[in-house]
Amino acid sequence: MPISGLCAAPTHFSKNTKPHIPSHVHPKAAPKTEVSGGSESVIVTGTREFGKKARDSISPIDVVSNKQITSTGQPTLRDALSLLLPSLTIPTSGFDAGALTDTIALRGLNPNETLILVDGKRRHTTANIYADPGPSQGSTPVDIDMIPMSMIDHIEVLKDGASAMYGSDAVAGVVNIILKKQARGLHMRSNSGITSEGDGFQQGVFLDGGFNLHDRGFVHIGGDLVRQDHALRSAADSRTGTYVNKVLSQPEQTRQSVAINAGYNITDHIQAYVTGTYAHRHAESFQNYRTPSSLSKYPGYAAIFPDGYSPILALEENDYEITTGLKGTLSGWHWDLSTVYGRDYNQFDALNTTNTAVYTATGRTPTRFDTQGYNNSQWTSSFDLSRKFNLSFWPHSINVAGGAAYRYESYSVGTGSPDSTLGTGADAVPGTQPYNAGNWSRDVTSGYIDLATHLMKHWSLDLAGRVEHYTDIGDAKTGKVATRYDFSKRFAIRGTFSNGFHAPTLPQQHYSALAISPNAARGLIANSSPGALANGASSLKPEYSTSVEGGIVAEPIKKLHITADAYQIDLRDRIMPGGNVRGAAAYNTLLADGFPLPASAASWQEGQLSAHWFANVANTRTQGLDITATYPVELHQFGHIDWDTAINLNRTRMRHQASSSTGQGLLDAQYVAYMTTAFPRSKIIFGAQWRSPHNKWNVGVHEIRYGQTTSQLTYYSGPNAFSGGFREFKNAPKWTTNASVTYNINHHWSATIGGNNIFAAFPSAVPKENRYLGAPQYYMSTNQLGILGGYYYLDVSARF
Repeated sequence: MPISGLCAAPTHFSKNTKPHIPSHVHPKAAPKTEVSGGSESVIVTGTREFGKKARDSISPIDVVSNKQITSTGQPTLRDALSLLLPSLTIPTSGFDAGALTDTIALRGLNPNETLILVDGKRRHTTANIYADPGPSQGSTPVDIDMIPMSMIDHIEVLKDGASAMYGSDAVAGVVNIILKKQARGLHMRSNSGITSEGDGFQQGVFLDGGFNLHDRGFVHIGGDLVRQDHALRSAADSRTGTYVNKVLSQPEQTRQSVAINAGYNITDHIQAYVTGTYAHRHAESFQNYRTPSSLSKYPGYAAIFPDGYSPILALEENDYEITTGLKGTLSGWHWDLSTVYGRDYNQFDALNTTNTAVYTATGRTPTRFDTQGYNNSQWTSSFDLSRKFNLSFWPHSINVAGGAAYRYESYSVGTGSPDSTLGTGADAVPGTQPYNAGNWSRDVTSGYIDLATHLMKHWSLDLAGRVEHYTDIGDAKTGKVATRYDFSKRFAIRGTFSNGFHAPTLPQQHYSALAISPNAARGLIANSSPGALANGASSLKPEYSTSVEGGIVAEPIKKLHITADAYQIDLRDRIMPGGNVRGAAAYNTLLADGFPLPASAASWQEGQLSAHWFANVANTRTQGLDITATYPVELHQFGHIDWDTAINLNRTRMRHQASSSTGQGLLDAQYVAYMTTAFPRSKIIFGAQWRSPHNKWNVGVHEIRYGQTTSQLTYYSGPNAFSGGFREFKNAPKWTTNASVTYNINHHWSATIGGNNIFAAFPSAVPKENRYLGAPQYYMSTNQLGILGGYYYLDVSARF
């Protein structure tokens, strides 16, 4: 479990001495093998002080080591973390483009409410907005799987509101990914796995190594190559009675990623550093199957697809980021000057599909179309200062930290090729029309101050405040008060009170698209577009939060470490698609925005055609409890066992729903469920890891229980088909078992065989009346158990 992760101290310099280079940096002191630091690990997240240990943290924090990540047998970081952290959830599956970006969420809130850092620096976000219905809709989070897993030393997960410390998005918490800095060694790992259904084969190859620079610095380089095949989980298509519709499936994916991390001591008090990452992803996702009858009027295409066809959404993604900076000490001050530029570009193509308008106009029958392009970039420059003062009038030291930053953000949407936009566009994935394309940008400036001290010997206090200015939405002010009192070495209480915010992203303000299925269409339009304004839309405001947290840190008996933290997050003006106009109103709205609709759309039922836009739709209250416990048992000649338990209880309730200018509520029952009950009410992870004497064998077994989710399902067949009404659907709690056996062949080589969800549990089946075209037997718009079933793997690694 995460409590026993490896943490390393930040690189800093002591006054009048040579720079302090921790053991993970200095080539002569680098450890040969990874050491589990446990709650004694030194953290750099949630504090501006140097040398703070996880056990002494004023806010709840989980630490996950690289060893724990790789021990899950998962080739992706997102899936690995979901097996280790109960407060972290991932989508059950994904729609369309949303299935092609790996997202995470903390404490039952949208992924946009979690801030991702790399070595303490804000990471740029994806350009691929999650545009389809569900609890992640509207999110453009950081895709953490574009960072090579081989380069990750450990991860610190701060489970607390931290906007006053880090700025926008740190509402639910902060995930800080710490990269490796070892100046020697070579690590190689191969991971192969397959699902319980015999498909979805995955292969990952991971390499990393380091070397020193004249005993004054280090260079560490790593890279991943991951291949993932389709895993099909669709039920029979209601039109054919066969399993030809592959819409419910794991996407096919190939991902290559590399990274470099380097530091060099220019003088005894100044270090230069640079970090760079690059990743390329090719991915393909099936769309709903089209029957041969849909091409009966077009002989050219009918000859190409005599048995019908399944359109494919294909992604070519290029993602990179570079960080450069200088840091050191001057007159007792620790300073850090840095600049970070990151960019994510997504090119979407439609494969194995048609555009009958092209055939009618020209007689040509292209089956591949360049449809959409999205670019998102961030350039952040910052200066940070920190110093500890000892004043004559105050008996305890005071750590003073502050800084300022400037960030430039840009977002652009490119047009599709002429063939992809002619008529109603390429089937299933129409190209972006010129009126939906554009370039947008904004500037963000910020400043913060942080004070940490003790009011009494055992009573610590941390105060933080931040001001940010956005050129498009105005100012935001946030603050945080955190305190902790240690009654003894074995018992402490802690608590925080803070406010935070999430600024509406540029994609949330400007993205628009139309998704067309065989007999339905759904439009997501910009809230400043003519169609949205005609229905009472208004400019987006930031989301604001107020968070209260309190908990204990205890060791009731020797070596039994327990933490328990209760929290409440009031989130105002939440951003989700609102409006939800349907039928004739949606038809007129989409036409006003220039979307080309099929001729038959004018006669569709109300539930077959919809349009919505992002709005500040509601206020919610999220309450929960995080509990962790670890207990090591020494068995002497029989080895050693580490027992662990982690629990997250979480509930979100609606407090207020906004209304349009016409007085209508902005949300229907389905969207209320996305915000309040689409995340599990609980997630429990418990188990043990046994190590034989001399660590020759390792055996791990863990249980995960996913709590219930509740959804409101659309009717697609039967007497209520496309009526606009919903059916309440409860996805029952699920238990899964994860197990692994590792044999350390010698000092360098080890092999692991294991499985996740080894008894192949699946989500609850959706009633047939609520499956669009019959195929999606599991509901994709939740964050509970995934659709793949069991996963079994072989992992071989070497360390030199």
